[in-house]
Amino acid sequence: MMTETEKHEHFKIGQDLLLDKPTTWTSFDVVNYIRHIVSPKGFKTKVGHAGTLDPLASGLLIVCTGKNTKTIDGFAAQEKTYTGIILLGQSTPSFDLETDVDQTFETAHINDADIRTTALQFMGTTLQQAPIFSARRQEGERLYHKARRGEEVEIKSSEINITQFDIPTITRADNLIQVAFEITCSKGTYIRSIANDFGKKLNSGSYLHELRRTKIGNYNVNDALTLSHFKAEYSTKPSVSKNI
Repeated sequence: MMTETEKHEHFKIGQDLLLDKPTTWTSFDVVNYIRHIVSPKGFKTKVGHAGTLDPLASGLLIVCTGKNTKTIDGFAAQEKTYTGIILLGQSTPSFDLETDVDQTFETAHINDADIRTTALQFMGTTLQQAPIFSARRQEGERLYHKARRGEEVEIKSSEINITQFDIPTITRADNLIQVAFEITCSKGTYIRSIANDFGKKLNSGSYLHELRRTKIGNYNVNDALTLSHFKAEYSTKPSVSKNI
């Protein structure tokens, strides 16, 4: 195991860490957790992440330390691949499970062919609105702050590009349809917005039930460390701020 001095120099020089973010953690929770581990007593090592993952999502998060924080924008600009489940037949204000179901919809008119055809409609370059429950800034404030105050906000659309939208399985239970997907998309794409728009295109409603980021460019979550493994490898401290 490294000494505190060796560890400080190792992470100050700069490292790119592939980490598997657990659900319920924010991306900044992970950054703070890593900073606590890699910073010797009396020092604060520079740490940042290369692309936010929603709290309820899991998967690949690239965290850079020291001088390598200058390369964050390069990682963030790369294509990203996600797997997950869109649930047809219900909707939520946040487009995921962070808020409660607020509406139910009919799905009896939707067949499997309709679902696969709808996925194809998202392919290529399109305009997308961010969810109001998002970290995007407007007038200097995060949108989710406005959403929690119940404010109505006009959100400008942004250009995104989707190069893959596969539907491996479709599962039905009562009036609900679980649509498993794999999506590869450009920087700035909100999978929650895709999930919400998916139901609208089928004259129904939907939300993102599950999400996992599996790739950023050529980097794969299969090569990532869990936070517990990272802690076991590098921590010389008796406690860290958040349990795994």
